[in-house]
Amino acid sequence: MSVPFDTPAARRTKFFVRARRVVCAGIIVVVLACGSVSMLARPVLPQLPKDVQADRVLIEKSAHRLTLYAAGQVLAVYPVSLGRGGAGPKTREGDRLTPEGVYKISGRNPQSAYHLSLRISYPDEADKKRAAAAGVNPGSDIMIHGIRNGFGWLGILHRYADWTQGCIALTNPEIAQLWRAVPDGTVVDIRP
Repeated sequence: MSVPFDTPAARRTKFFVRARRVVCAGIIVVVLACGSVSMLARPVLPQLPKDVQADRVLIEKSAHRLTLYAAGQVLAVYPVSLGRGGAGPKTREGDRLTPEGVYKISGRNPQSAYHLSLRISYPDEADKKRAAAAGVNPGSDIMIHGIRNGFGWLGILHRYADWTQGCIALTNPEIAQLWRAVPDGTVVDIRP
């Protein structure tokens, strides 16, 4: 005895088989899209020898570029994100601007909320005097750091907007390279 193919039960079965295929295809598309975004978000790291020590960091705000030097030779160049306050030097706490001037790496925090952070010696005496004359707090805690913990998957996508409170941000693999190559006391020259 043959089973009729146009019964309500047969139609429901066909519907569920098709729906399962559509859902499976959708899952495959989402997985492939996420994989593509993840691959696109990975930075192409400069070839930086593991034992190299930098003696100068140059940050050019208008170019969104950090250049690492040793003995006058360029070691590596990294694109960066900056403070979301716009152009101009930091003048007070909360302005979300990245400072301008010559500073030093004054410490490091491996437990930072942003993957690895190198502290910049802002504010220096000149910054403090300018702020005092204006009757404002100059601010502090300016760092070169990675992406906020838990969001490292953003990778290079973080570069599409300035998003920090005044710091200089790189991808997590990039800050890991800097962390190894930049000792405390290294000169940090931040230019407009």
